[in-house]
Amino acid sequence: MIMPRGQQLLLPANPLFVFFSLLVALLLDMVQNIALFGNANWAPEIMAVVLVFWGIHQPLKVGIGTAFLFGLLTDVHQSSMLGQHALAFTAQGFFAIMIHRRILWFKLSSQSLQVFPLFIVGHLIELTLRMSSGSPFPGWGIFLSPVIQALMWPLVTEILLAPQKRSPNPDNTRPL
Repeated sequence: MIMPRGQQLLLPANPLFVFFSLLVALLLDMVQNIALFGNANWAPEIMAVVLVFWGIHQPLKVGIGTAFLFGLLTDVHQSSMLGQHALAFTAQGFFAIMIHRRILWFKLSSQSLQVFPLFIVGHLIELTLRMSSGSPFPGWGIFLSPVIQALMWPLVTEILLAPQKRSPNPDNTRPL
């Protein structure tokens, strides 16, 4: 595949780093739900952003099964209906894998606009499942969360790609 002009050649992603980043995202979601915002419906799901990121950048390492597993862990932690986040994360993971070749051609700001519908789909799935089980409408603040997640995309991308951007053998005489 021909790379877009100006894009840096990346090292392969370390599987331990991928797993560690997913665990950190899960822990950040737990801290956010417990200590920072409570169970606020406008709070972004960091786990969803990291799962979509790895689904786009490493679709063979982080796929639909990983999204389902971390969705179940999120459901257990939040004491929500079992399978609610699992289904939403699985759908987001599927769509992320579906668009992974196309999205990497865009700049980071354009990538944010491309992944925004994925985050909306995830929240609509959660909202539909919640309301079909008899819960009341949580308020219009729930639609602020996908916007915050899309705005987080460039920052998360820079943080998670940083280990892959360093040269394996730094040498001032090589052009790459």
